Amino acid sequence: MRFHRVRVVRRLPHPGRGFTQGLIADGGTVWESTGLYGRSTLRRYRLGASVAEQRAALPGELFGEGICRAGDDIWQLTWRERVALRWDPRTLTVRETVAYNREGWGMCAAGEYVLTSDGSGELVRRDPRTLAPEAVINVRCAGSRVQGLNDLAWSGGLVWANVIGTTRLAGIDPESGEVTDIVDAGAAGERHWADPQAVMNGIAALAEGEFLVTGKGWRSIRHVRLVPGRPHPRPELLLADAARLGPGRRRSTP
Repeated sequence: MRFHRVRVVRRLPHPGRGFTQGLIADGGTVWESTGLYGRSTLRRYRLGASVAEQRAALPGELFGEGICRAGDDIWQLTWRERVALRWDPRTLTVRETVAYNREGWGMCAAGEYVLTSDGSGELVRRDPRTLAPEAVINVRCAGSRVQGLNDLAWSGGLVWANVIGTTRLAGIDPESGEVTDIVDAGAAGERHWADPQAVMNGIAALAEGEFLVTGKGWRSIRHVRLVPGRPHPRPELLLADAARLGPGRRRSTP
């Protein structure tokens, strides 16, 4: 088990301070999915910009969730509606809407497949062209099941999951489902005393060992770098906050 903390390299504007549900970055361009019924969007902006250069609204009955770039498409999940949207990343127009077999939380492109989460301790491997499910991965840390897997990023051969309700990230081996790395990202946190929904959510991979992280309604996006952290004798406890929700239970918004 490897333990990390984060060092904040720089703080950047969070255009629109959206209810962040998904974040991806490529060559200085950021795409962000925001949630809430009647307010869900897909946005594109340059990293460091204070205003989004493009913004597309979802129909009012859809709650936007995780996103990933797969080839020439951006996939965007929805929460309870059991559909996913396939977008043109340049024009932000919807190319296709497809049926989806679970609640949508987070997703990432992982080489030849896509991985998705639904707030449980499972990841689903999917066909990147259709999102058809291919395999289920049970995630465990030191023998204990991990709950609350939310937004996902792919870096260094691992799936990095933002664990809902915490400021920790879990690095997961996609073959075994074992948590191999735990990140204390508390140094990148932002306090919102009057808004209990303003939790950390949104992780995008940059160079290996570097990520963008933000949260729902946060003022900033943090560019962070992993540095060595303090080992813990019971690593499963570091990811236990979300586990109190129990299988099949969840907060009002992921």
